[in-house]
Amino acid sequence: MGRRAVLTAVLLGGGLGWAACGGGPPKEPEDLCSIFREKRHWHRSAERSYEKWGISPAIQLAIIHQESSFRSNARPPREQILWIFPGPRPSSAYGYGQVIDETWDDYRRNLDRSGASRRNFSDVVDFIGWYGDRIHRRTGIDKNDATELYAAYHEGPGGYLRGNHLS
Repeated sequence: MGRRAVLTAVLLGGGLGWAACGGGPPKEPEDLCSIFREKRHWHRSAERSYEKWGISPAIQLAIIHQESSFRSNARPPREQILWIFPGPRPSSAYGYGQVIDETWDDYRRNLDRSGASRRNFSDVVDFIGWYGDRIHRRTGIDKNDATELYAAYHEGPGGYLRGNHLS
């Protein structure tokens, strides 16, 4: 199943209607209300990001679910050398949002958030809101269009505008 199909399924299935409703991934990662009951500080952080940037908590958490399965220390798997030895990672993506170094540094510099961490849930949902707002301004994608926002999040606004998400 492709990333877009998975994102759509996560948003539409499993009760991710955010209006109805630490440590390690949530017990029910496809149920937004359950996540927020289990991790109340996540709810507060996602709401703050929404108020600031206009990207809904459902979209924020769908991106995190897709990118890291809610693992704060997620990284892309290493390439293999001669099928045995661990090689380099394909990118510097890291943390809940799988944000690459360059984009994370841009966020920290633009918002004067030098202490922000890709392993900190509150920092990452703020980043997703900020980046989603940038994507909206650059591409015109509606802030409620989860599928297209995710495509641009994954490819970057420039990659999205070049159509990289279509291949």
